[in-house]
Amino acid sequence: MPNSLSACGVPARASLRTVTAAALASLAAVAPASSVLAQPAAAVRAFTGATLIDGTTRAPIANATLLVRDGRVVAAGPAAAVRVPAGAERVALDGKTIIPGLVNAHGHASSVANLATYAAYGVTTVYSLGDETPDVFAARDAQRLAPPAHARVYLAGPVLTPTTPDEARVQVEAVVARNVDIVKIRVDDNLGTAKKISPDVYRAVIREAHARGKRVAVHIYYLDDARALLEAGADYIAHSVRDTAVDAPFVEALKKSGVCYSPTLMREVSTYVYDTIPPFFRDSQFLAHANQQWMATVSEPARMAATASSTSAQRYKAQLPVAMRNLMTLAKAGVPIAMGTDTGPLGRFQGYFELMEMEMMVEAGLSPRAVLTAATLGAARCLRVDRELGSLEPGKWADFVVLDASPLSDMRNIRRQHSVWIGGRQVKTRGR
Repeated sequence: MPNSLSACGVPARASLRTVTAAALASLAAVAPASSVLAQPAAAVRAFTGATLIDGTTRAPIANATLLVRDGRVVAAGPAAAVRVPAGAERVALDGKTIIPGLVNAHGHASSVANLATYAAYGVTTVYSLGDETPDVFAARDAQRLAPPAHARVYLAGPVLTPTTPDEARVQVEAVVARNVDIVKIRVDDNLGTAKKISPDVYRAVIREAHARGKRVAVHIYYLDDARALLEAGADYIAHSVRDTAVDAPFVEALKKSGVCYSPTLMREVSTYVYDTIPPFFRDSQFLAHANQQWMATVSEPARMAATASSTSAQRYKAQLPVAMRNLMTLAKAGVPIAMGTDTGPLGRFQGYFELMEMEMMVEAGLSPRAVLTAATLGAARCLRVDRELGSLEPGKWADFVVLDASPLSDMRNIRRQHSVWIGGRQVKTRGR
């Protein structure tokens, strides 16, 4: 994945009190971004009155109570079925909708600030697939001890670039020594402008990683490469097939394997959208956390002109509908889909692009329910973190987003975020 655009503590128990939704929003609005909001400590919190979409196959629960103790879900269900203990803090969310925190199954985080930006848009977990800095590794390790003040992160470390099987072994050993969560390789010629990693080398990477107990995520573009990598034992296809329609043998093989597929549709958008000033540059929700330097860079007249005339940008733009049709074909066949975006490089804006990705997935033909699953429990399952994350069930971390309206009726409601909570604590989000 290139670094530029292609062309173009234990809290004390609180006394009983009610905190209204409006008051919480006001507190968040005056707080600076990038950390957990200073709030009264409470070992137990009861979030009441909202409609709960818990991330499982259960129907939405009206007038639900979500009970959280020390950052984890204790109970979640109809108010009449959940007993709130004496002394619990009550957070009134009447008229709101609660969903699990969003999981980005393919992003990139090069700083803790990036993780805070993800969280500001409701992305409470990100699987960072390459080139993380030491502070991101440290954040990953620290989250095992206590809920973080930003999005949770799992990571791949350096993307491997071996040219021989021997180099494959050495590079796999090196990243495994750093205790990565997954190994990442790219099998792509960048539209014919670069040499692809050869089959004997990527098979060596997969073999060596599996021998050390690590899974392998693969960046692909072509159907033939996706097919060959699946046969070689790849564990996660981290991009859409974009060159041509997926065929029946591949669809069946992918479904049978249980390997997950991440569409990253917004990756394609990022390659061509900056030929002019995109409309989302005027969106206040985008501007609240946007990287201003990136905005200036992609808005330079010479760069916009180069993007407009770029053969590769136009190729990626032309193939986006192919990616969208392939997503629908695979989802309809029952292939597990994990929402991902490849955000993190220049122009691929973390957090905001995830919301756009979910809207595009609906545009591709998936139901809002299917997209929400792909961005919560489905993604968590694909990444093997679903014992702790992805749904609001007893024992799991209380990572969730409070919305003003349900995304099941209109996926655009995913933008109508009232508040974000990680480990049962509200995240600071400027302007809310």
